[in-house]
Amino acid sequence: MATEDTADTAELSLPRSRQANERLHTLVPGGAHTYAKGDDQYPENLAPVISHGRGAHVWDIDGNRYIEYGSGLRSVSLGHAHPRVTEAVRRELDRGSNFVRPSIVEVEAAERFLATVPTAEMVKFTKNGSDATTAAVRLARAVTGRPRVAVCGDHPFFSVDDWFIGTTPMSAGVPAATTELTVAFPYGDLAATQELLTRYQGEIAGLILEPATHTEPPPGYLAGLRELADRHGCVLIFDEMITGFRWSEAGAQGLYGVVPDLSTFGKALGNGFGVSALAGRRDLMERGGLRHSRDRVFLLSTTHGAETHSLAAAMAVQTTYAEEGITAQLHYLGERLAAGVRDAAATMGVGDHLVVRGRASNLLFATLDENRQPSQQYRTLFLRRLLVGGVLAPSFVVSSALDGADIDRTVDVVAQACAVYRKALDAADPTPWLAGRPVKPTFRRLA
Repeated sequence: MATEDTADTAELSLPRSRQANERLHTLVPGGAHTYAKGDDQYPENLAPVISHGRGAHVWDIDGNRYIEYGSGLRSVSLGHAHPRVTEAVRRELDRGSNFVRPSIVEVEAAERFLATVPTAEMVKFTKNGSDATTAAVRLARAVTGRPRVAVCGDHPFFSVDDWFIGTTPMSAGVPAATTELTVAFPYGDLAATQELLTRYQGEIAGLILEPATHTEPPPGYLAGLRELADRHGCVLIFDEMITGFRWSEAGAQGLYGVVPDLSTFGKALGNGFGVSALAGRRDLMERGGLRHSRDRVFLLSTTHGAETHSLAAAMAVQTTYAEEGITAQLHYLGERLAAGVRDAAATMGVGDHLVVRGRASNLLFATLDENRQPSQQYRTLFLRRLLVGGVLAPSFVVSSALDGADIDRTVDVVAQACAVYRKALDAADPTPWLAGRPVKPTFRRLA
C-alpha cells in the first residue's frame, strides 16, 4: 500500500486493475457480470480486480491484500477456499459433473437440505436466486389462478426477471402490462398489507418478502402475515437468500418459527459455488412434478441446476455450519465489529453520520451528510479510506474466516477514515476528499 497522504487523501495505485477494468468494459456490458460488483460502486480508479482469495483476505492483480467483507455478495460466509468445501468438491471432480439422468448426489443433497430446513417438505435446486424466486411466483400464480404478485417494497432485490425488474428504475425492456401485475406492500405494516389484499381481493397470488433484513421483524409481524395469507387465499413466500444460514441454519423461518408456503435459499448455501433452492409444501411443489392429475407447472428445469460439484459444496457447507456452530460465530464476529466501528465513529465525532445497522451476521453501514441524510459522496470518501487501509468493504457483512486481528485492523482503518469524515463534515463539503466522481446507486435509470 502507498503511504503518501496529501490533503488527507492517501493514494492506492491500481494500474493493472485499471487496465483490466477497461478490458472488462470493452467485453462485458457494465464491466462486471453482476451490477453490484461494477466499478461504479467504488471510488473512481479504486476498483480492484481480484486475483485470488483465501479465508477472509483477497488479493488484487496489483498485489494488494485486503480484509474482505460482504464476500461474494454475502455468499462466501465460510471464507474463500474453505478446506471442507473444496475437499468435497475435489472428490467429485473426477466423477463427472452432469449426466443425462439424476445423480445420486441429487438425492443426498435433497435429503441433507430438508434435514437442515425441516419446515420444507420438498426442494428443487437451481443455479441462481432469480430462477428460484421466479419459480415461486409462477407456482403461486398456478395454484391460485391469480395474476398479481405482491412484493415487499422495502426490500431491494428479488429477481432479474421482468415481474420484479419492471418495478425498479432499470425497467427498460419490460412491458408495462407485466409491471402492472406486481404490487408492493411495506415491511412491518400489517394494516397496509390488509388494505392491499382487500383492494385487489381475489387477485393476489402470493406475498414475497425477506422475512428479516436490517431490522428485526416487529413482534407478531410474520405470524400476522401468515394469517393474512391464509385468510386471503394467497401463497406466503419467504426469500431467504440472505437470511438462510446467517439467521439460523434453517433460515429466518427456523429462528422465528413462522412457516411459509414456499421459500428460496442461496448465497451462503454454496460458499461461493453456484447453487440455490426452492423449497416448500409438498402439495404446492408437487404441481411441478409428475404425481398429480392437474395442469403441470414448469417449475424449474435447468441444465446445470444439479451440477454435482455445487451440490457437494452445499452439503459440505451445511455440515460445517452444524458441526462448527458457524451461525453463532458470525454473530460473535459481527457484534465485535459493530461495537468497534461504533466506538471509533463516536470517538471521532461522526457517530451520528456513520451508522452501522442490521443483524450482527449481516451488518450494513449508512453514510450520512451534514443534515444526516444518506450521501453517496460521503460513502465515496469512506470507501476510499477503507481501500487505502486495506479493507474491501461495500458492507460489513462478516465471514467466519475473520479473526480478532482482522477485526482490530478493520476498526483501526475505520477510525482513520472517520477522522477524515469529520474534517469533511466540518468543511460541509466532502468533494476535496473524493478524488473523482462519487459512487452511484446500483438501480438507476441512466448510466
